[in-house]
Amino acid sequence: MRVPRPWSARAWLDTAHLMIGLPVAVLLGGLTLVLAVAPPLLRRGVPRFTRVQRSRFEAFLGARIPPVLSPSHWRRAATWRQIGYHLLSPLVSAVGAFLVAVSWGGAVVGLLAFLAPKLQPPPLEFMFDLRNNKIVTAYVVIGAALLMLAPVLARGMAALDLSVARTLLGPSRSELGQRIETLTESRAGVIDAADAERRRIERDLHDGAQQRLVSLAMNLGLARATLTDLPEPAREAIEQAHEEAKQALKELRDFVRGLHPAVLNDQGLDAALSGVAARAPFPVKLRVDMERRASPTIEAVAFFIVSEALTNIAKHAAAGRAEVNVRRERDRLHLLVHDDGRGGARLDGGTGLRGLVQRIDSVDGSLKLSSPLGGPTTIEVELPCE
Repeated sequence: MRVPRPWSARAWLDTAHLMIGLPVAVLLGGLTLVLAVAPPLLRRGVPRFTRVQRSRFEAFLGARIPPVLSPSHWRRAATWRQIGYHLLSPLVSAVGAFLVAVSWGGAVVGLLAFLAPKLQPPPLEFMFDLRNNKIVTAYVVIGAALLMLAPVLARGMAALDLSVARTLLGPSRSELGQRIETLTESRAGVIDAADAERRRIERDLHDGAQQRLVSLAMNLGLARATLTDLPEPAREAIEQAHEEAKQALKELRDFVRGLHPAVLNDQGLDAALSGVAARAPFPVKLRVDMERRASPTIEAVAFFIVSEALTNIAKHAAAGRAEVNVRRERDRLHLLVHDDGRGGARLDGGTGLRGLVQRIDSVDGSLKLSSPLGGPTTIEVELPCE
């Protein structure tokens, strides 16, 4: 914990948090006791009291305490925890305010002790002989020590107050665990739904638009070969339309293949990656070592990673060769893509690698990139198999 300086804004915000927190805590604690005789009013009032305290922590300490968004039985437990905080808060705030006030006040008194001979009323002269330089020096030293101690006490008491508030006003460990589990399940459902949608699009394109383009390209090719007596402008238009149809068909096939190749479902990752490596414009050494297949979602992510990595190498790396290793170790799938290109790749340097990171993060995977200028470039990815 970084100790704030006595004259820093952090020290004064901590002090203000504690000094203002005392009357607020006493008021809200008293109202909690008063409303205890009417449980319906208490249930409606406690969440409002909690919002006041949360706003105090956010305003002075910059700390946000998340609300409890849980099933009804957890909300009841959260209400009891909040009641406990409002009853305990006056004690914590009183201790903190007292210690901080004494330290700041003692610092001021000690540092101004040299003025005492001029300000000290005569009746008090018999108690402390502040005309003695040694005593005055001791007061100044103690005041300086309290000046340095005051922000430390303020920071510590504010941290204690925040810790108690997070424990009693925020969600409990079981609630956080349940929320994480729910979010994980919902994210997995979204990923599976997106993967299923990609497969549906692939089927529709393969069975619909792709077949129509094939038919169009064949008809244009037939017209180009047989209608030789047409005027030259008409022949050029047919030839141009034929070439564009073939190019569109090629692009559509590449797009469909990148969505979710059928071979990935039928024969697995090894066969699907073999096709990607064979289509690369440079030699690719591929090694796949998987005793058991991973889940369809993980296989789709792994296929996308390798396919996108090889595409990036072809576009930007000026590489002469590449190597792809895929192996499964227990419940983890390890991918390594290595090339001998010019290097200099960065995760924030373009959309290609950012897309890889997003796909990997969506399944709780990890990515390591090594790409010094001049090469080589190595991408290491680890994915959970289930």
